[in-house]
Amino acid sequence: MPSRINLFIAWFLIPQTMAMGFVAAVGRVVLEILGANTYEGDIPGRLVGALLLFGAVYLILHFRGALFPEGKPDGRGYQLGQRLVMAANVLATLFCLFQFTQFLIQNHDVRLLLNGFTDAFGYWVMALWVVGFSFLYQSSLPQSALFDHTK
Repeated sequence: MPSRINLFIAWFLIPQTMAMGFVAAVGRVVLEILGANTYEGDIPGRLVGALLLFGAVYLILHFRGALFPEGKPDGRGYQLGQRLVMAANVLATLFCLFQFTQFLIQNHDVRLLLNGFTDAFGYWVMALWVVGFSFLYQSSLPQSALFDHTK
């Protein structure tokens, strides 16, 4: 996966994961302004909120040209940072997909067990994004001779 797509997905999933309720509320407000009756936490509100968030991240990418941190592919820590961000993106995607599809699970015990796992994914995701973005930011900094172990 190219690094630009990886960062785009991360910047879409960060607010989607951390503020999922607010994103759904914004989508619900938009639907209610358009005249649709919705309920709190309903799937249409979540989808509209996710589409609005996707559009906002795309507009930032389009007008800015790139998303932070850009990183340098030849910098130290770039590959590790991209891998950590990709792992976070996979876990966040599983978390978001569960939030959209949990109503399909009829067994209450299974739903509670999966809910616990996906909540844990949310905590792991935040840690992976923080460490991955710090490695990407580090790769864009000039390398000092003090820490150059090749000499």
